[in-house]
Amino acid sequence: MKKEIEDFVQSKRIAVMGASRDPKKFGNAVVTELKQKGYEVFLVHPEAKEISGQTCYPSLASLKGQVDAVLICMAPAKTLLALQDVADAGLNKIWLQQGSHSPEVLSKAKELGLSPVYGKCVMMYAAPVESLHKWHRAFAKLFGQY
Repeated sequence: MKKEIEDFVQSKRIAVMGASRDPKKFGNAVVTELKQKGYEVFLVHPEAKEISGQTCYPSLASLKGQVDAVLICMAPAKTLLALQDVADAGLNKIWLQQGSHSPEVLSKAKELGLSPVYGKCVMMYAAPVESLHKWHRAFAKLFGQY
């Protein structure tokens, strides 16, 4: 496992950018799963005061000192804007969930001095890995993509 991935999943206080008022969105599913795995999860949303009963923070700056890492689950256009918030907060453990990155996003991250994990599903690495993610992980290992 890459050091960046290991460092991220060992962080126990994670900000999630991309939780949605729509309960069917992946950002909400990942919040629920991370909490079940024992992570302390903070939601960052520029407009919502709360989602599913959990307080939302308007920016990463409002969480200063409370989180160790940030998981981004948004479309690339929104991720591009969120990267400045990440850089301003001084966070360096960053995961761009599948579907959140693009060449432009990766270029902006590099420009800001950020080195995010991308192209991988966080649920394949955040222990304990269970259910469908366990099978995905096994196949990734089998084909050298872990």
